Amino acid sequence: MELSLKRPICFFDLEATGTSVTKDRIVEISILKIYPNGNRESRTWLVNPEMQMSEEVIAIHGITNEKVANEPTFKELAHRVLDMIKDSDLAGYNSNKYDIPLLVEEFLRADIDFDMGKRVAVDVQNIFHKKEQRTLSAAYQFYCGKILENAHSAEADTEATYEILKSQLDRYEDLENDMGFLAEFSNRFKAVDFAGFIIYNEEGIECFSFGKYRNQPVEQVLERDPGYYGWVQNADFPLYTKKVLTSIKLRKLQS
Repeated sequence: MELSLKRPICFFDLEATGTSVTKDRIVEISILKIYPNGNRESRTWLVNPEMQMSEEVIAIHGITNEKVANEPTFKELAHRVLDMIKDSDLAGYNSNKYDIPLLVEEFLRADIDFDMGKRVAVDVQNIFHKKEQRTLSAAYQFYCGKILENAHSAEADTEATYEILKSQLDRYEDLENDMGFLAEFSNRFKAVDFAGFIIYNEEGIECFSFGKYRNQPVEQVLERDPGYYGWVQNADFPLYTKKVLTSIKLRKLQS
């Protein structure tokens, strides 16, 4: 089944120096853009992370420090990446928890205020886990009947993710071929900041999802404990989480 699109959607995958959204950096990004008329466009960039990778990380994706030493930094590539995805929804595998937060962090470090509020995000892994509970390679074999060659290559993973989503739509009659529906279905919870530190409760109110104020409305917490805002801003939270928290605080002050 081909995707029913009202706007382009970009499937993307990142390889990085590690798994920390706040501390690690992108070393490879691959984007597969699908247009409503079925046309495709794809780009893959190697990225100089401006930091050294460990041998353990290199063993996973095969990208060495030497291979990226003379590649452009993300800041140098940022506007080219933005030009490709700025009019699009996003999709990936484990993307809501990792790839999107990391990409947004890199944009913010490059002084680009990338807004996720104007697009939906479809996480193919979450659909898979709700339906079958397996890994990307197993998902590719299960849905597409193929062996995933070059796993942990951003380009191969991106292409596989695109094919898996189409096969999921063929397999499950209850999945609507609509990116808004798939975005909602593939979210385990509705996060405000994508990293999941601030989430919407059942009434649509922004709440903290962690710590001593877990499940308490953000506005109420900031009113009772103004110092908590400063603590979050100075702690090791993603830049996008801090940005979202600031916008909630400013909204309350302006109301």
